[in-house]
Amino acid sequence: MSEIEANLLAFLTKVQFFSEVSASSLANLNKNVTVETYYKNDAIINKGDVGDAMYAILDGVVKVHDKQHDFGQLTKGECFGEYALIDDETRSASVTAIKETKVAKIDREHFLNLMKTDKGFTQGVLSVMIKRHRELDSTQEQLSSSRKQLQQANDKMKGLINGAMDAIIMFNSKFKIILTNPSADILLENNDSLQRNVLFFFDDTSADLIESLINSGLESEDKTINNYLPSIVKVIGSNEKETLNEGTISKYGEGEETFYTLILRNIDERLAAQDTISLLTNQKEYLADEIKELTSSYGIIAKDERMSSVLNLVKQVATTDATVLINGETGTGKELVARAIHQASSRNDKPLIRINCGAIPANLIESELFGHEKGAFTGATVSRKGRFLLADKGTIFLDEIGEMPLDLQPKLLRIIQEGEFDPVGSSETIKVDVRIIAATHRDLASFSKEGKFREDLFYRLNVFPIMVPALRDRGEDIHLIAQEIINQFSTKLNKKINPLAEGDKALLSRYQWPGNVRELQNIIERAVIIAQDGNISWEVLIPKSSEDEPIQSNSKAEKIYSAEEMIMLERENILRALKKTSWKISGKNGAAAILQLKPTTLTSKIKALNIKRPI
Repeated sequence: MSEIEANLLAFLTKVQFFSEVSASSLANLNKNVTVETYYKNDAIINKGDVGDAMYAILDGVVKVHDKQHDFGQLTKGECFGEYALIDDETRSASVTAIKETKVAKIDREHFLNLMKTDKGFTQGVLSVMIKRHRELDSTQEQLSSSRKQLQQANDKMKGLINGAMDAIIMFNSKFKIILTNPSADILLENNDSLQRNVLFFFDDTSADLIESLINSGLESEDKTINNYLPSIVKVIGSNEKETLNEGTISKYGEGEETFYTLILRNIDERLAAQDTISLLTNQKEYLADEIKELTSSYGIIAKDERMSSVLNLVKQVATTDATVLINGETGTGKELVARAIHQASSRNDKPLIRINCGAIPANLIESELFGHEKGAFTGATVSRKGRFLLADKGTIFLDEIGEMPLDLQPKLLRIIQEGEFDPVGSSETIKVDVRIIAATHRDLASFSKEGKFREDLFYRLNVFPIMVPALRDRGEDIHLIAQEIINQFSTKLNKKINPLAEGDKALLSRYQWPGNVRELQNIIERAVIIAQDGNISWEVLIPKSSEDEPIQSNSKAEKIYSAEEMIMLERENILRALKKTSWKISGKNGAAAILQLKPTTLTSKIKALNIKRPI
């Protein structure tokens, strides 16, 4: 035996595959073993080739691989391709030399021949195979147990993830989604979001925030992220539904094998609840102010025919959503009429919000009406909801509408026409459903012709005008109202006051009451306070009567119409115009053109005045 053969035989005895084979049987095997040399990157086995031999590495290193995936490396004394000794199946992987490598090649034909003719060789090989099989069984049992434990742990984790009410989204370093739970699918409005870019489901600001957190985490020294998101993020679902969420982000792994877990909680309902609480709180504050500012809490006393006509108009218009313009001198009770309209309407379970357009500085009234965003102007340290939003689904009463600044009137016109507005400092358009009642002591028709009030706004407000008569024109109502106020203050101040005598009534009727009911209320409160033994000296309290002032000679000749008569006159006038145009409203020869009204304004008046075309 040559030295080369002796060295090869010595090598084979150390190969694990032949560890149970006798020396004599290995000597028989050695006779037909060939030695082959391969250089760096030489292919020893190619995947898919039919195998006909096994190899034992004498010296060098090889890698076992499939395309770009490496299964591992083999070095001196290790074998590969053993299965080719007993079958002619194709190779399942490729083997390539990493550096210069020498291998002992054992072909299948010689191996099978020895298995048939050499009993010792057969027993040795079978012993190794049985030992390997037993080791495989033990490994299989361990794997089975580990797999069962892993499956149980996986089931528990899956149950926790899928049962979570919060949305759980896992994604890789390329922002590709790799896992979502059912809550996340609902939030994203997508059941097939895997491998999609997670940033596509956020608005620009939120996507930038998440991306910056990821980048800062990758660049930091500890390479970890496990924090609450520093601000609320907006998720935009596949069906364009937008939700606000708070959450946390965490990281595991590193390099290309880095993964992130985003846990999000929808806070829309919580924010809505906070807004509702804020809205109700603001409403409470406004309504508390309203109670304090009431000119009277005594209701409307209307025995006089003129005031009875006003109440009839209130009943007619209350059941509609028509805009009402209440005209009357200061202190006549215009606000009480507005409250009566609201209480008799279908909106009476919603708020009636009042604002006095003449009592708020011009630079603040826009914010009061429409609200503002934080930082919209100097001093706007917090956001504020305007009174139109507070009045949503209810009624807003714009007292002293004639004092509203001209530059703000187009915004009010927009609400009347479109039902929408933009808060100060915001680009967001808000829709509201508000019934508008306005009041003024000004002659808005004259104001509009003088350029002090927008004409188009006047016509929009003047859909259903109501004229509240002055107290001096209400006859016996003066005595009834005075007695009612006396009774109220008497109870409040716990002082007994004698009823009005005929002489007292005459004094009350003789005075012209330029301040109307408000002036009457103030005088009576002072009278009750200073009353002695239940008696009130009205002569001292009531200003000197102006009954002796000269009356213009033509005062009786001029016809003064009541509010109801004015409504009937307007109704008849519109009917004449409609008949003349064969009920054509718009167009060059329509009724609106004849009446010099906008078609939309005329349509509103026709509806408010209950004008119907005859069949």
